[in-house]
Order: sequence, then C-alpha cells, then structure tokens
Amino acid sequence: MNMKVNKIIAVKLLLSLVMMLGFASCSKKGDSKGGSKATGWKINDKKGGFQYASKFKKQATGPGLVMVEGGTFTMGKVQDDVMHDWNNTPNQQHVMSFYMDETEVTNMMYMEYLSWLKTVYPPDQDNYKNIYEGASPDTLVWRNRLGYNETMTENYLRHPAYAEYPVVGVNWIQATEFAIWRTDRVNENILEQQRYLKKDGKVTDMTADKVFSTNAYLASPSTAKGGDEKLVLKKGQGRGAAKPAKGAAAGANNTAGNSAKNVYAQRTSGLILPEYRLPTEAEWEYAAAADIGQREYNQYKGQKKYPWSGSYTRSGKRQVRGDQLANFKQGKGDYGGIAGWSDDGADITNKVKSYPPNDFGLYDMAGNVAEWVADVYRPIVDDEANDFNYYRGNVYMKDKIGEDGKVELVTAETQKFDTLSNGRIVSRNLPGQIAQVPVDDKETYLRQNFDKSDNRNYRDGDKQSTRYFKFGASEEGDEKGKLRDDQRMYDSPTHNVSTDSLGNMVKKYDKSNKRTTLVNDDVRVYKGGSWRDRAYWLDPAQRRYFPQDIATDFIGFRCAMSRVGPKADKKKRARN
Repeated sequence: MNMKVNKIIAVKLLLSLVMMLGFASCSKKGDSKGGSKATGWKINDKKGGFQYASKFKKQATGPGLVMVEGGTFTMGKVQDDVMHDWNNTPNQQHVMSFYMDETEVTNMMYMEYLSWLKTVYPPDQDNYKNIYEGASPDTLVWRNRLGYNETMTENYLRHPAYAEYPVVGVNWIQATEFAIWRTDRVNENILEQQRYLKKDGKVTDMTADKVFSTNAYLASPSTAKGGDEKLVLKKGQGRGAAKPAKGAAAGANNTAGNSAKNVYAQRTSGLILPEYRLPTEAEWEYAAAADIGQREYNQYKGQKKYPWSGSYTRSGKRQVRGDQLANFKQGKGDYGGIAGWSDDGADITNKVKSYPPNDFGLYDMAGNVAEWVADVYRPIVDDEANDFNYYRGNVYMKDKIGEDGKVELVTAETQKFDTLSNGRIVSRNLPGQIAQVPVDDKETYLRQNFDKSDNRNYRDGDKQSTRYFKFGASEEGDEKGKLRDDQRMYDSPTHNVSTDSLGNMVKKYDKSNKRTTLVNDDVRVYKGGSWRDRAYWLDPAQRRYFPQDIATDFIGFRCAMSRVGPKADKKKRARN
C-alpha cells in the first residue's frame, strides 16, 4: 500500500516538474520571439501592432566622424596667461560622448555643398538667386592692403591643388547651414540604401520641389520630397532587402528591426542619424586636449599644454625628431621656416592630416586654421549654473503648424532671407524644410528648466543677472523689445543695413564713442591657433571671439554629432 502511494506521489511530482519546465520553456520561447515585457503581445508582428527596432546594436558612425568618449576635464586651464584676465577661469566640466570630424571641413567638401545648391536652386532664378551666393565663402578675405595674395583669392577655394586644404572665408552662419545640409544628405543616403527612398533619387531628382529634409521626413513622411510617392517608399516597396554598405550605412543596416511592411522609417527605426552641427566649446576643448593620453587609472597625469604630450611644438620621436607638430607662425615674418628646411611644411594653411593626430585620432586640433564652435562668447563660463554639456547659445524653436493642423514646409514663396550687418544676404531656411517659430508659453509655462526661447544672455553678468534686478518688471526695457543702452552691460556697436524704396542698400554704421565692449549675442567663440597665430594660441583652453557674420582667412570649422546610447561601446573596469 505504501509503495503504491509513493508511486502516485512520485508521478504527481514528475508531472508537476514537467509542467513547470513547460511553462519555463514557453516563457523563454516567448521572450525569444520578441514578446512584450509589458503586455506579452508579440512585437514586430508581420500582421501589424507595435513595431520596434529590437535588433538595434549601436549608433552608426557618420561619414568623416570619429568617436570621442565623454568624461570629465578641467575646462579653461591654460599654462600661459599673459593677460591675467577671467577669460580662462578653470572649471570642472563633463561632456557626454560624441562624434567629431576627423579633419577640418575641406575645400572639396564645401565645394560639394555649393555644387548641390547650384543644381537644386539655380542662381539665375529670382526665387533662388541669393541662396548660392549667400553660402559661397568670401574669397576676398585673402586680400591685404600691403600684401600680394591674389593667387589665393582666385584659386584657394576651387583649384584642385587646394582640394584637401581646410575651407576658410566661411562665417559662423554659413558653417551652421553647411552642417544642416550635411545632415540631410547623409540621412537621405542611408534611407535610400535601406530602400525607403527611390534608388539614385538623390541624384536623378535634384529639384527644389523634391528636396529631402530629415525633420520634414520624420514629421510627415508622405509629404517629404514634394509628396512624390515614387520617391518616398514604404517598407517592402523597394526591391528586396538592402545590402550591407560601408561606413554609416553599414551600421545603420544592423538597426533595422521592423518586419512589418507598408511603414515608413521613423525615429524608432534606429536608422536616422542625429544632426551634424558645430561642436560646443566644451566639446571642442575636451576633444582637442585629449587628456585620455595622460590617464593613469581614474585620474589624469597633469594637464597638456598642447593637443600632444610635452611642452614643446617639435616632435621628440627619433624618426621625425625636430619636426613641427602643427602649422603655426614661428615668429615675426616666419610662417614656414627657411627654404629647403621648412619647419612645418606650409606658409599658409596645409593639407589636412599633414601632422600627427591627437590621442582621440583627431587631426589639426592645433594650428592650420582656428575653428568656429557653437557658443556665444561671454568672458566667463558659468559652471555654477551648469557643469554638464555646457553650452551658451540655446535658442529654442519649434515646428510651425499651419491652419490645417499639419507642419508647414518652406516653399520658394515663403522662404526667408536675412541681411547681415555687413550687407550680405543669406538664406534663413531652404524650400522643403519645416518652418520654425520660437517656443511660447505652451512649452514654458511652469517649467523650471527654461522659461523663454532665447537664452543666449542667461546669467551672463548683466543687470538681469544680479539680485537687484526687478524680476517682476518687464525684461524688455522698452516697447520695442530691446534693453535701453543704460540697461545693457554688453552694449556693443549696432550696425544696421536696410534697403530704401528703390531697393538700394542703406548702411548705418554705429559711430558712437560710448560703446564699452564688442561683445553681444551675435559673437561666437573660435578655438585653436591657426597658420597666422603664434604657439601661445595652440593651447586648447585658449578662447577668442569674432562676429558670427564675418569671415576671415584663418578661421575654418569641423562638425560634430551627438552620440545616442551608452557612453562607450565596451565597459571599462577599474583594474584596466
């Protein structure tokens, strides 16, 4: 009897164990098929439902970029400070990981931009006549009252001998517009390779009414590229699956996780890269200093004076001992040494990658050309207000919504142009892009982190930044929306350009002798020494400023891109 009972108990236990294993295997099997942890529903069901890029691996590295792992560093610390001012007050900052151009933007890269503009927006058409000219570099920056530089004026930008030299004569506004254009062309190429856009449409259909804009596509894919269904495809409409490609598209190809058809690419697809942009001052300085080369465990072994190790501008390596590590002005009247024994191999700028990279793999972070960064200049960096991804220059905008409740795209008729203080006309936006308007109280009401659209002068030392400012009073100062001269700390000259009834340009030059500064909300920081600068300016922490609408023969730029996801691809351990 007991043996029989024991057998029954054993059978029940065995059945219970089999059922438990069955449930466990079912659960595991369900997870492997992409079952939702929230609802248990199947994700990426071909029949429909919730679609998500569950196979996403990591952000693809865009063309021309290298990865810069973020971290903490001392911003503004210079070894030489002959002026003894507050311009370089050391402060501890942290920047997130990001990507940065391996080299400065070259003449060839910028010429591709100009070629595209000229093809899509022909300058001989009245609606587009100012687009190409407004984007063209100012080649006259090479002229000197007492120097013969006409060769560079006529050849530097376009001659193939200078193809891989950094572009100059580009102001801050033009550099920013180039980055926007580059974002759209890179994402257009990725979506074309992934069969979301017609193959070769970016070349065969280059017309103003069919321009691809990344933001416009994300907001309303069906209306992108002029709403032409032959150009904008849905998943499954292309010819088969996309083949892995080199560069950015190769990484992007691994992100496609949607198995459902008849859908457009979205932010959740993981294909579309973040925007190209100018780096912030903190990012640029962090990347240029590359203190990672001085790291020992979890600390830096001192501060670098230059982007390379050591306190000298010449190489100490046996094979190249004595060679200059950057292109800069050696001394008065000495831009490139004695003939036959050149110190740095250049008299003006030099071909990119002519000198060794720093420890992040970035070239020419000192010398060759100085570089625009995104920040509006102020003498101090307010680390008390923020010490994470520091940036002064935020002007928050939002998409303009039309009367039909949809985003409003810029057309040839609604396109806006701005006349700069020097009289140059530049395009504010391009047809095909989404029209932008400042944020209002719908976005700012009861928020703690921002309360207005334009934050360029936030806590910058003016009267509004003091405890004596009457916060209940109007910040505008007068009915025209501007502070009076006696209310402004940064009362730089105000030059205005307008046109009369006959279309003639009227230039109003501010000749006031009561101005106390050249700083305003339209001057931008530029970093790094150039071919015109002494070694003093090669220190990554040195900072200067220049009007955002003026170009020179020694300031160029490079682009950056934010990184989404983890700080690094591989986890770092303390013992390493």
